Amino acid sequence: MEKRQKLRTIDLTMAAMFVALMAIGANITSFAPFLQVANIPLTMQPFFTVLAGLLLGSRIGALSMTVYMIVGLAGAPVFAQFGSGFESLLGPSGGFIVSYIFGAYAAGKVVELKGNYSLSTFIIASLAGVVMIYLVGTNLMYLALKTWIHAPMSYAAAWKIMALFAVKDLVFTLFCAFIGLRIYKALRNTTYFKTKQSTQQKIS
Repeated sequence: MEKRQKLRTIDLTMAAMFVALMAIGANITSFAPFLQVANIPLTMQPFFTVLAGLLLGSRIGALSMTVYMIVGLAGAPVFAQFGSGFESLLGPSGGFIVSYIFGAYAAGKVVELKGNYSLSTFIIASLAGVVMIYLVGTNLMYLALKTWIHAPMSYAAAWKIMALFAVKDLVFTLFCAFIGLRIYKALRNTTYFKTKQSTQQKIS
């Protein structure tokens, strides 16, 4: 049985960077309050979630999203509209906070399984990440609406609402693949990416 790779200081630093990016992406509507649909704010969080998975891998990408959630639950105003605490997690968009963990993991895992950093790999990984976000997030949103919010909404209606966001996120996902690849090419000779690639090769 292979030993689990230990977290390095650089891993934690990169994860922390994406926690900060998620906090920024969550609050774009603070500057443009009209960017909301059904009281759910449009955000850049799916973009940064997928980017974390592409660049950090499944393990560290998911870790960064987990830390983001924990920081918000602890009281830091890092969720959408500078929200924080468990009430944000129990709201209509709370399920998406959880879904970011799965989205980053899915995007990173596709890159790891493909074993190469190419545009096609990044596009497939980005799509996998955003699909996972919507699968987990929309189902948890519907669960919240029906269980403790008691909103009169059907399952089909929940998906219809989220379809409005999906168009934006699919466009940003493709953009994320291009941006992610450019960032990787710019940084691929750094110690972080060289070490990460060699580790993946050993595991495979």
